[in-house]
Amino acid sequence: MAADIQSTFDSWEPSWFLSTMVVLTAIVYFRGWLAIRRTRPTQFPTWRLWSFLFSMATLWFAIGSPMDAFADAMLSAHMIEHLLLMSVVPPLALLGNPVVPLLRGLPRPVLRYVVGPLLRNRPLRRFTHWLTRLRVAWLVMNLIFLAWHVPGAYDYALEHENWHIFEHMCFLSASLIFWWPIVRPWPTSSRSYSWKIILYLLSADVVNTGLSAFLAFCTRPVYPYYLAEPNPFHLTALADQVLGAVIMWVMGSLFFLVPAMYITHKLIKPERSRPSYSQYTA
Repeated sequence: MAADIQSTFDSWEPSWFLSTMVVLTAIVYFRGWLAIRRTRPTQFPTWRLWSFLFSMATLWFAIGSPMDAFADAMLSAHMIEHLLLMSVVPPLALLGNPVVPLLRGLPRPVLRYVVGPLLRNRPLRRFTHWLTRLRVAWLVMNLIFLAWHVPGAYDYALEHENWHIFEHMCFLSASLIFWWPIVRPWPTSSRSYSWKIILYLLSADVVNTGLSAFLAFCTRPVYPYYLAEPNPFHLTALADQVLGAVIMWVMGSLFFLVPAMYITHKLIKPERSRPSYSQYTA
């Protein structure tokens, strides 16, 4: 078994492009964070910096480290990779309030001649606002999530590296859109939450649970790709599938349910703090 694990490590090739982009993004954010912190220290405490930097480190670990080699050989590792891309990296990055720091951190010529015209483009701005509406964001994330788990699409991405990269980009971008209405990073409107956001999270968990249950209780391997790949831990394809489904079911549900409970507490708390009618009439 040790030799098979070592062989998986040896099959990993570092992506210098990804590593460079992750480091550059972290540097740009840090530069902008330092600039904006001088005037808005309460909005940009140190924990926001660490949140964004940890999201970048998690992104690299998920698809730039040897973890990616194990994801190519094991469905369970692939599910962990997807969870990191969809449920860890996006909320952590958005908690860093990344919009203004990333803009402030860019070199002036890039901001003025490349990014500036895009930000001033009204149709593009309307389109991005439309994307972050609850119904649209929910559909984008869940349809992409389900589409890439169709056996044909899933196997094709693993067999073709460029499509695998595109799959990762789909997961990451769709999940950023999904988590945006929940985290609402500044300068997004800070309206109070409504009960719709609870339904938004719980219904997304239903989709995750449905796919996980199907993979867990299916009596045959769903993805033929893993039948031909040697498993470094000598798990059968079906056992690996069940393990991956359990990971996605349990951990995936937590990423939806914990924010739902937190927001529910925030919605109920003001009602508890209001004086009751009997207090006025006593």
